Amino acid sequence: MEYGLIGEKLGHSFSGLIHEKLAGYPYMLCPLEKNELDGFLRRKEFRGINVTIPYKRDVIPYCDELDESAKRIGVVNTIVNRGGRLIGYNTDFDGFLYSIRSHGVQMRDKKVIILGSGGTRHTITAVAEHLGAREILVASRTPDKHQGAGQPVISYADCEHHFDAEIIINATPKGMYPHNGEQGVDLSIFTACEAVFDVIYNPMKSRLLQQAEEMGILAVNGLEMLVAQAKFAAEKFLGSPIPDGRITEICRDIRLDVCNISFIGMPSCGKTLTGQALARYIDKEFVDTDAVIVERAGMPIKEIFDKYGEAYFRALEHDVIAELSKETRRIIATGGGAVKDVENIRNLKQNGMVIFLDRDLDKLVSTADRPLSSSKDAVAMLYRQRYPLYLSSADLRVENNYEEEQLRREDMDALMHEILEGYREIIGTQWA
Repeated sequence: MEYGLIGEKLGHSFSGLIHEKLAGYPYMLCPLEKNELDGFLRRKEFRGINVTIPYKRDVIPYCDELDESAKRIGVVNTIVNRGGRLIGYNTDFDGFLYSIRSHGVQMRDKKVIILGSGGTRHTITAVAEHLGAREILVASRTPDKHQGAGQPVISYADCEHHFDAEIIINATPKGMYPHNGEQGVDLSIFTACEAVFDVIYNPMKSRLLQQAEEMGILAVNGLEMLVAQAKFAAEKFLGSPIPDGRITEICRDIRLDVCNISFIGMPSCGKTLTGQALARYIDKEFVDTDAVIVERAGMPIKEIFDKYGEAYFRALEHDVIAELSKETRRIIATGGGAVKDVENIRNLKQNGMVIFLDRDLDKLVSTADRPLSSSKDAVAMLYRQRYPLYLSSADLRVENNYEEEQLRREDMDALMHEILEGYREIIGTQWA
């Protein structure tokens, strides 16, 4: 191969897509077992490679030369083959530095806590030192093992004694797919926190970042760092500059490509019809949470309610939403009561946006197969109870008062246009 990525597990890597967008060259994902690494590097059958977990230190003995960042940090993530001589670089340093600066975060004289004592923390520490952080602490599950390695190493339990930390950086895989929802610390203890960075980009918003946003704290995921380090690596590969503006463009393109669109709203508001139509407009898979529940339970929703009660159904619904929302490139239609569980909304928002499909009460219909909306009075009561939840849960409200049996092509086009314009604005711009 000419260019590519080596590491142990590369199944969910965006690197191929990023490099092809950056420079147009073919870029291969090359998973290697530990016993394959030596032969690969000795053969030198590449022009340039990136290196990821767990080989960023293992590749150093094979390099004939290291740049200053790689020497200082002791980690290599980029290798260029120059006539048989392997030159090692650390473009992760440049990538994280770019992310810090692009969000206007000032580290000088700030107290920083880095979560995680693995290899990534060395790069993050080097950036924090470069930017003049006043104090840098590393939180580890095994603090005794890492004492004397540079920065003070504390346990996660000890973090509560450092509630005055102003910048928190997660350098662990905690909360990364498929372990969505996990987080290393509770941010509520950090009363002076100004910014939270997470090297994770799958999901797009880890639970740590979601909590930061709920607290009004700047929250930045690892996508920008990933794209920026790839840009700096591509410059090493090609020996020519690439405009920084490409980082912003590619991050936007990736978010629009992978992020989900989820619909909430009253029963009979048109979530399924609209979601199915939207899937014909854009390249995303449509899934209906109620349909998945019915398939797995082997019975209609009304029968689930009659036999086991609403609490049982809500538990099924929670599990299905948690599972479906882990994946990306999806359009998800939810049941009318999904908003009653705040965890459902958090799960839906980890990889995309939530749209409230709002239909006027007089256009909503009651049906016998919907246990909580089987009469007009029941529909009206649910509408009053849930309307505030729909509004507070949604990133965007879209009216859908079209008559389904009379829905003209131009009406559908207008509805799709409104949804996609909101999607591009929120995911493409506001999520930057």
